[in-house]
Amino acid sequence: MKIRIYTTRWCGYCRAAKSLLTEHGLAFEELPVDGDSAMRARLAQENGGYTTVPMIFIDDRFIGGYDQLAALARANKLPGARPS
Repeated sequence: MKIRIYTTRWCGYCRAAKSLLTEHGLAFEELPVDGDSAMRARLAQENGGYTTVPMIFIDDRFIGGYDQLAALARANKLPGARPS
């Protein structure tokens, strides 16, 4: 399983998402998009217009941001997560 998370350094939700993934024993690739409006525009095209960070992809499928990630964790539906 491959997790990519697009972040900015000043985003509290980005920090929370990275912390949640770490707590669940999930490795992820962090890709900063600070000041890269072209990258954010390209990502928005890939994910149906979602423009805020974090943008989280699991196995190249866009799942959303922190709220969606947290909902998966609460429902014990995070793929590859160690049992809580």
